[in-house]
Amino acid sequence: MAKPPTKELVVVRSTQVTEHMLRITLGGEQLAHLPEDQESAYIKLIFPQGESERPLMRTYTIRHQRQAEIDVDFALHDQMGPASRWALNAQPGDRILIGGPGPRKLINPQADWFLLVGDMTALPAISVNLAELPANATGYAVIEVTSESDIQTLDHPEDVELHWVINPEPDPEGRTLVSRVKALPWLSGQVAVWAACEFNGMRALRTFFKQEREIAKSHLYISSYWKLGQSEDGHKLAKKQDSEQLATVV
Repeated sequence: MAKPPTKELVVVRSTQVTEHMLRITLGGEQLAHLPEDQESAYIKLIFPQGESERPLMRTYTIRHQRQAEIDVDFALHDQMGPASRWALNAQPGDRILIGGPGPRKLINPQADWFLLVGDMTALPAISVNLAELPANATGYAVIEVTSESDIQTLDHPEDVELHWVINPEPDPEGRTLVSRVKALPWLSGQVAVWAACEFNGMRALRTFFKQEREIAKSHLYISSYWKLGQSEDGHKLAKKQDSEQLATVV
């Protein structure tokens, strides 16, 4: 299948959602070429680097989609990459190339209860997933944020408990989220899991979900959105190597 053509979008406004989360609203004529119902789908922000160099591409989630606008949320870290620096300095009228959208990553709705886990980079996608759960859904969402001021008000079913984990420093061993998940009372019945976070945290969660809880592949979505100390290219390489290593395990 051919990739969707790139689109040039225009910055409409910038909104500080929380202390470390910045929302950029994009619009423009070419937004009309974006399919409907793309909240939680990913797009690629494209930053040209000159005629002889490949452009930099950074992956982000569509948080909201309206008829003439989309919102893209940026987690702001001390060490900023090209996308977060661009977002921090973006002004109405600025233009940005995007690729995509890629497929939506939604939790399996055929389950008795639901567990969503992630850090601030996954918060936009978790927010969409929570809002799309049935009103009678039960379960948990465990969300790691940088500070208490980064806790957001999220639309979610009444019986899905939100557990906010305050962690100002990234955990190089990836144990912060898995420790909180392990402390949750495990509910009865079939669980569907959606999890995304830093690479090492993803691996720790994956071990717990696959080996300790033996969750079926059909009911488990797990991914890493970034890797501590690495650029997006370095993260992609680590994911490739991790996938190849998994493939050799009998």
